[in-house]
Amino acid sequence: AAAFGALSLYGYTTKTDLTAFGKFLFIGLVGLIIASLVQLFMQSSALQFAISVIGVFIFAGLTAYDTQRLKQEYYEGYEGETAAKMSILGALSLYINFIGMFQFLLTFLGQKEE
Repeated sequence: AAAFGALSLYGYTTKTDLTAFGKFLFIGLVGLIIASLVQLFMQSSALQFAISVIGVFIFAGLTAYDTQRLKQEYYEGYEGETAAKMSILGALSLYINFIGMFQFLLTFLGQKEE
């Protein structure tokens, strides 16, 4: 939770434009899904370790990116129903990032040496 909060704070306060990382992180997420499907059949502990480490980094980047994106959308000044829908979508996005990061972190920390 502390890492998620720190990354969200970084995304909110940084002057660096994280928009360019959005496409890169999305492609990484698709690659992570494909690697996870391959892992189901291979059952390799090394591949599982790599997937969990990369997954933590991808969701960390997505947390900072989504927080900055939400901040930019807020300053664009949406009103009424559009603002309500955007806030719900933003909250869902950050929630999914938190769950993903937590899941991959648990996988990373819970691996047994073979």
